[in-house]
Amino acid sequence: MIRCHLARLMGEHKMRISDVMRETGLSRTTITLLYKETALKVDLDALDKLCDLFNCSLSDILERMPNDGKSRTFNSKFHQK
Repeated sequence: MIRCHLARLMGEHKMRISDVMRETGLSRTTITLLYKETALKVDLDALDKLCDLFNCSLSDILERMPNDGKSRTFNSKFHQK
């Protein structure tokens, strides 16, 4: 599962969705989906703009969390068990 920490970052910087929109040029929909952690896809340019705004790395915005035992595994030369 991928967690998005945009809400935390915005809180730490006392920013509202409208502030992030104005500073980044991103749409309200994009910011709201990330804020509520309901986005299914994210544009790389959007992530880059958020990193610039908060002066942070991508890992400060997105974090991969372990799945709750429902993870899918596959055999591949890139996947080590």
